[in-house]
Amino acid sequence: MLIEENKSLKNYNTFGIECFARYFFSVTSIRDLKKVLYSNLHQKQYILGGGSNILLIQDIDALVIHINLKGIKIINEDNNYVDIRIMAGEDWHEFVKYCIKNNYGGIENLSLIPGNIGSAPIQNIGAYGVELKDVFLSCSTISIKTQIEKEFSKEECKFEYRNSIFKNEAKGKFIITSINLKLTKRNHKKNISYGVVKQKLNENNIENPTIKDISETVIAIRQSKLPDPNKIGNCGSFFKNPIIDKSTFKEFNELYPDAPYYKISSLEYKIPAGWLIEKSGFKGKRYGDAGVHKNQALVLVNYGNATGKEIWQLAVTIQKKVKEIFGIDIEPEVNII
Repeated sequence: MLIEENKSLKNYNTFGIECFARYFFSVTSIRDLKKVLYSNLHQKQYILGGGSNILLIQDIDALVIHINLKGIKIINEDNNYVDIRIMAGEDWHEFVKYCIKNNYGGIENLSLIPGNIGSAPIQNIGAYGVELKDVFLSCSTISIKTQIEKEFSKEECKFEYRNSIFKNEAKGKFIITSINLKLTKRNHKKNISYGVVKQKLNENNIENPTIKDISETVIAIRQSKLPDPNKIGNCGSFFKNPIIDKSTFKEFNELYPDAPYYKISSLEYKIPAGWLIEKSGFKGKRYGDAGVHKNQALVLVNYGNATGKEIWQLAVTIQKKVKEIFGIDIEPEVNII
């Protein structure tokens, strides 16, 4: 095993933050993963995936284990469905493209989400009316402490909005090595109810879209709003959309009747964090090399040489201002390291 020292992590996080790992090992097999975990059981460890959902505010004085497991395998299929196992190190969007090419439906709305497969269940990634849990079967993991493999069913993952067991009671205890999804081969359950998706399809005169049409529409929408991390450092949506109760929503709606919202249930409402941030005056603002993107206030960006601390300070400033104006707390969707 080649364990590197003082490894730059600039190319391993989509913010492009220059931080260093005391030790670094890129894992390409389950065997090596078990071996490195066992050999370094009493050393501080940090598990790194695609780096699309983290903000590094300091060097990592630990062994950084980069999950680089590759492979896509069909486990089971019939005329209607296909069950696929995808290894944790595969790129999410590349896998979506693979599915579109093979006419496997279910995740086309999740096109162009940055990051790797292994991070998807942790966050229960979602976009434009679809969440990972909608097609999820199970995921394989390895216990960091015992190196024993364990399978988590969909129910055991305890999926919620941008949340799962891996962000709560199982946090820091398991490494996801692969996920299993059930996708459609025909009679696709296409979700085009999300406003902007439906609008874009109508503009292009697409009345009965294919999954490829939906994917291309979502890509066009995302590219018009979100910066390419290869050009401007970012991690996509920095904040979660806050969910408020009925009484809080009533007060909010009376004060801001034109504000967008999504009714989750008779008791809960979701408010777009991007709208709150924009109305607080931050959209397009730049503070040195840290800033808020001009097209989407939900996205914080690194224009070149911003430090993680500078971006985090901007995030805290935004949180305080939104709370002051609207009385609503917004929480980071990213992990602060």
